[in-house]
Amino acid sequence: MRRNHFQILITISFLLLSFALAGQTKIDRQWPGYRGYMSAGILDNAKLPESFDPATMKNIKWKIEIPGLGISSPVIWENSLFLTTAVSKSDSAGFNLGSQIGVVSVNDSSVHQWKVLCLDKNSGKLIWERTAHTGIPAMKRHPKSSHANASVATDGKYVIAFFGSEGLYCYDMKGDLQWQKNFGVLKSVFFTMKSAQWEFASSPVLYNGVVVIQVDVLEDSFLAAFDVKTGKELWKTTRDDYPGWSTPNIYKVGARTCIAVNGYRHIGGYDFDNGKEIWRMSGGGDIPIPTPVIGENMIYINGSHGKSSPVFAISSIAKGDISLAEQTASNEFVKWSKPRLGSYIQSLLLYRNHLYNIQWNGTVTCMDPITGNELFTGKLGKARSFYASPVASDGKIYITDEQGTVYIFQDGPEFKLLAEVSLNDPSMTAAAITEGTIYFRTQHFLIAAGNK
Repeated sequence: MRRNHFQILITISFLLLSFALAGQTKIDRQWPGYRGYMSAGILDNAKLPESFDPATMKNIKWKIEIPGLGISSPVIWENSLFLTTAVSKSDSAGFNLGSQIGVVSVNDSSVHQWKVLCLDKNSGKLIWERTAHTGIPAMKRHPKSSHANASVATDGKYVIAFFGSEGLYCYDMKGDLQWQKNFGVLKSVFFTMKSAQWEFASSPVLYNGVVVIQVDVLEDSFLAAFDVKTGKELWKTTRDDYPGWSTPNIYKVGARTCIAVNGYRHIGGYDFDNGKEIWRMSGGGDIPIPTPVIGENMIYINGSHGKSSPVFAISSIAKGDISLAEQTASNEFVKWSKPRLGSYIQSLLLYRNHLYNIQWNGTVTCMDPITGNELFTGKLGKARSFYASPVASDGKIYITDEQGTVYIFQDGPEFKLLAEVSLNDPSMTAAAITEGTIYFRTQHFLIAAGNK
């Protein structure tokens, strides 16, 4: 009898442990925000198809047209896929392709509808659609931008959509609006030419019931946190920086949760609970777009472009002002840096002990994330422009150029291109991955490539 009782206790303990582990890892298998879990751009054991081709529909589960224009990435929770778009009958020019486009905004002042779409990830069928706002955009867009640039964030209970000057919105999973906030006109402009309006692009982050937004604009920049259930402001911290388009990220130092942000004058780390600054540094690129990447007890910053376009590897225990002295590449907390290796738009990819950086011209640099030593340099395409960030699964890296060609190359210390696949439509957006399927957003379509 005692033996049976002991066996029952062991069985119960095992079941409780299994449930606990399942709860811990569930979010790891979702794609809950920009570039997936923790913005890492990785989902292993996804078993994606070995090959696919939209032209012949080989291993294409579905392809649907998306109304309007947007460069937000697909976000996935269980069977629901979320996407944003801005719809206007007049703003139909699409993206201006090529590298020589200048800084002038698209001259359009038509009425737009800012929409959040929820699709069935398996079939592409529309589950629900909500129009968050209707009106004339407060900011014009860049020729390679849209009025729906920020990806949503979800935790399986709520869906957060941020449309810049048009507001921050919280829906439940059924599409019912829970709360909304308006921050006035957020001047997302080129800081040396205020008439060059490029629209807002920083995606919200949803972590442990808290919504975090980074608003680096021409006037009154800030970082803020809100309770996801009520929309109550938990804290708001002023930032002294120029306009940027980077999404923040979360990192841990022991039991402390922190927020990493990219910037021009103010790259930094903040306390997740109260918004207090932990560390800061200057010396980034002048139009920061890439999101910080976390791993190896470091924070990797891709420093955009301009006179300085660095890559920084910063210790997660950094504190105080850690700015590099002139003519130096490291200090106590900046473990290494590459002063001219940064990428204008793409976020870095830290995957299986390799740090990948893909520049606008398709140059791939693979680095040792601990030392910064370069392992290889490769080239994708011929005179192509790249704006999407890379993602990875099962030893393969996926990156799309603006013409809509998907390049797949092997993870490892040597450059090995595996395939090139044309989507037959321009693309500016990072792909999203779920079990068995990878999703590509193009100018007109959303394409699900997976084993049928």
